[in-house]
Amino acid sequence: MNIEDIGRNLPALVTALFVSVLFVQSGLDKFFDWRGNLEWLNGHFSKTFLAPLVPVLLATITAMELSAGLLAAVGVVYLLFTSSTLIIFWSTVLAALALLALFFGQRIAKDYPGAAVIVPYFILVGLLMYVTNPFARP
Repeated sequence: MNIEDIGRNLPALVTALFVSVLFVQSGLDKFFDWRGNLEWLNGHFSKTFLAPLVPVLLATITAMELSAGLLAAVGVVYLLFTSSTLIIFWSTVLAALALLALFFGQRIAKDYPGAAVIVPYFILVGLLMYVTNPFARP
């Protein structure tokens, strides 16, 4: 990849790095502090229909976050070697699904301020999805 390609793809590169850090850190936090997260989430969802599903949902969201973050990091390397944003695009699809799951949970728990915090991340991921979308290009 030459300097012009890097410049052309700089917004996607730095945003994908941001997404990678965001989701890898969040996923690792859930993994390494499983007990603390599970305890907090059990309380958070105790009065919802999701209460019996909390351990499965925590495992699912942890896997989604780690996968999205690692895929974004792989996508950055792939972009540098191939000039293709394809892997970054698919990482944004997974990231958007993870954020939708988190948003859904916050709304079900009636944690509206917590749900609102997710919105800027979702917008950022949506913009990254838009600029890396291989299906939108001729």
